[in-house]
Amino acid sequence: MRLPHLLALCLPAFFTAPPASATAPEDVAGSRPNIVVIYMDDMAYADIGPFGAQGYSTPNLERMASEGRKFTDFSVSSAVCSASRSALLTGCYHRRLGLSGALGPKAKIGLAPSETTFAEVCRSAGYRTACYGKWHLGHHPKFLPTNQGFDQFYGIPYSNDMWPLHPDTIRRQQKDPHDPGNWPPLPIIEAVAGQPPRIVNENVQPADQEQMTVELTRRSVEFIEDRSSDKPFLLYLPHPMVHVPLYVSERFRGKSGAGLFGDVMMEIDWSVGQILSAIESIDQQKNTLVIFTSDNGPWLSYGNHAGSAGPLREGKGTQWEGGVREPTVMWWPDTIPAGTTCDTFCSTIDVLPTIVELTGGEAPEQKIDGHSILDLMLDVPDAKSPHESFVGYYGGGQLQTIRNERFKLVFPHAYRTLGDREAGKDGMPDGYAMTKSGLELYDLDADVSETTNVIEAHPEVAKQLQAAAEVYRQQLGDKLQKIKGSEIRGPGKLAEDEPQLKWKGSF
Repeated sequence: MRLPHLLALCLPAFFTAPPASATAPEDVAGSRPNIVVIYMDDMAYADIGPFGAQGYSTPNLERMASEGRKFTDFSVSSAVCSASRSALLTGCYHRRLGLSGALGPKAKIGLAPSETTFAEVCRSAGYRTACYGKWHLGHHPKFLPTNQGFDQFYGIPYSNDMWPLHPDTIRRQQKDPHDPGNWPPLPIIEAVAGQPPRIVNENVQPADQEQMTVELTRRSVEFIEDRSSDKPFLLYLPHPMVHVPLYVSERFRGKSGAGLFGDVMMEIDWSVGQILSAIESIDQQKNTLVIFTSDNGPWLSYGNHAGSAGPLREGKGTQWEGGVREPTVMWWPDTIPAGTTCDTFCSTIDVLPTIVELTGGEAPEQKIDGHSILDLMLDVPDAKSPHESFVGYYGGGQLQTIRNERFKLVFPHAYRTLGDREAGKDGMPDGYAMTKSGLELYDLDADVSETTNVIEAHPEVAKQLQAAAEVYRQQLGDKLQKIKGSEIRGPGKLAEDEPQLKWKGSF
């Protein structure tokens, strides 16, 4: 049941005069387009040209924006890897799934197989499906993509820094060469649905990481161009980049003039171009939706190896806008109106229900939190945000924020910040400081940088958002107030007798 409407939504002016060619949702629903979801890692709001990137070019993403639609108020569920990915795939707040933070090599939990992913939605509609890249929702067989609706998977099980060359390990070993480190070798996994997964590389090396974007792109292109089946396709491409450590192929090394980060972004843009070209090579550009977005904002402590949140406050690891608002572009020629911008709030949790509407696939039986945003994608007149309220959980279940279309209420909580500290350099991070927020209200329409607390000017808004937050607390809990919540389903758990994925040196 949806919460009571809190405030009238402020609609941007461009909704008053939609293009004459605007497509009606009923004309598109059930059309079964091909779908490509490109999901970046730690890529910030201002890291691509359409959102103000400086010092390097991203012409293919510029093309996507000029031929498609930018979403300038598009949020993730949480500003960290596993939590964010679980929400994208299932249409649920990560808190409902019982997942928080970033799962590591010792984790015996993952996304519960009972949850429905957008891959399972597509498979139920007759799609072929593939995932190439970073999974990070459990690395044991029962949690892998091929047990979550994907026909095939190739990639790494978790973040690319969870390996023996982790920056903290390197720093310690520089002081003590005998320090054994605390990370196992990083593997590459390949899997086909219905078959046991295979470890194709037990110990990823820097040279392997340098080729990762190239290899994932190659496999993606081959999947798109595979004409052995006339089924529509779903491709999920969760790039390991631009998460540190940064790696780039020889082709792009030193080419941006903006350092290694710029080189990596140029290679990502090249990858996007290869995807678009592959779609065009099979004459499917007018029947393919491409979504490009990211899992959370920049890891600011890495300095010149991190991106830029532009005008937004803070970054990864916080529920401030710099941590959760992501640069998003959607491309579907002749369906999504070209060269348009959507300033209305929506989220990654809306991707699954939108895919349900587009494909006619089976919707999840269990409760989800997202809503179809097809009308926003198509620039339908008077389209509104589907969210009368939207919560931000972090810190293992702390309800830290709640917002509507215009206002964001921040609850008192501790968060990390660089503050006046100097960021790290060349792959080595500097430490964060901890600070605290009070009960604060921000007008995001007027102050996207969250600099001015307007709670005294809008006490009625704060009261309404607090009342809505209390409903969420009862359903999804709040660690800050020691409330457990009645609707948390919990993660999948690995039983002692269930198969585990092992490789040389793994935990």
